[in-house]
Amino acid sequence: MTPDQFVLKIQKQTPAAAYLFIGPEPLQRDFCRKALLERVLQPDEIDDGFTRHDLDETPLASILDDARSFSLFTRNRVIWVSGAEGALPRRLTDKEDDGSGAAISDLLRHAPPGVTVVFDCSRFDFDGDDKAKLDRVQKFYSIIPDQVEFRPFTPESARRLAQETVRRLGLQLGISELGLLVDTLGADGARIVQEIEKLSLFAGKDRKITADDIQQLVPDAQATTMFALVSALGRGDRKKSLQALDTLMREGEYLPLALTFLATQFRLALVAQEAKLQNAQQIQTYFTRQGIRIWRERAEQVQQTLSAFPKDKLADALAKVFWADKSLRDVRPDDRVIMEELVLSLTR
Repeated sequence: MTPDQFVLKIQKQTPAAAYLFIGPEPLQRDFCRKALLERVLQPDEIDDGFTRHDLDETPLASILDDARSFSLFTRNRVIWVSGAEGALPRRLTDKEDDGSGAAISDLLRHAPPGVTVVFDCSRFDFDGDDKAKLDRVQKFYSIIPDQVEFRPFTPESARRLAQETVRRLGLQLGISELGLLVDTLGADGARIVQEIEKLSLFAGKDRKITADDIQQLVPDAQATTMFALVSALGRGDRKKSLQALDTLMREGEYLPLALTFLATQFRLALVAQEAKLQNAQQIQTYFTRQGIRIWRERAEQVQQTLSAFPKDKLADALAKVFWADKSLRDVRPDDRVIMEELVLSLTR
């Protein structure tokens, strides 16, 4: 189930004896933990009723014994078990259940009333090399029917989270600045909330946050200027383009990736030009209907590119990006010279 489904379920029903929390996303996990504590424990029961264990330090059998025991101080308890993957056998075997499954099943059937155990696995992601490890954790705890997945925020959900946080704090943050913040932080929900709260303390409710504020105050903002380079080249702004390129070079960014973004921008602009689109709203609507989802500020960037590059210049720019990308893949390319030549040729 999703975090939202979990919260809705415990509001309507008595919490289950055990849950498995899986996935790396910390913000939603913290929200669900607080919701569970509020549902199970009264404020004066938190100290005695909330217990933390770590499977890297405490055997699973000892934790289950604790869960089945009655407390002298409170009837209701939440037992939080970190490092749930620590209960798995160290070596892969055909049969990984060493009796732990039966012990967890016994807990589900005979847990004292008011006791909820959360097995938390936040170490592994849902993609890449971690997927097989996460599947193994889920298989080990398959006896627990209530499993909550904490997946990383998508760009869309991260943007909604940022908008909700901005409204809640009354912060003056424009659409393009909000997009810059989300892109800068890689759609990391926890960092988005944290940085918006910091910006709110800095600016209050009377001062509008600018892109320069984000560049100065948000950690790593200057290290993620790839979008700024693409946008500046799209506008034909030589000074900003060279500044963004200099930052990328100092931070050791992979420049062929920047060229990929730039080529995409030019292709979108070329399609928009051929479709005779006049403004950002038309651009966003047109590409959405084509199944290509772009942000409002990205549509505005495409519009700026349309203004800076006539049709013949767009085709020429795509050709220059192709040759620059090819040059970067030579045996011993001088990345700075190649990119500076591209910037100069595109911003004449």
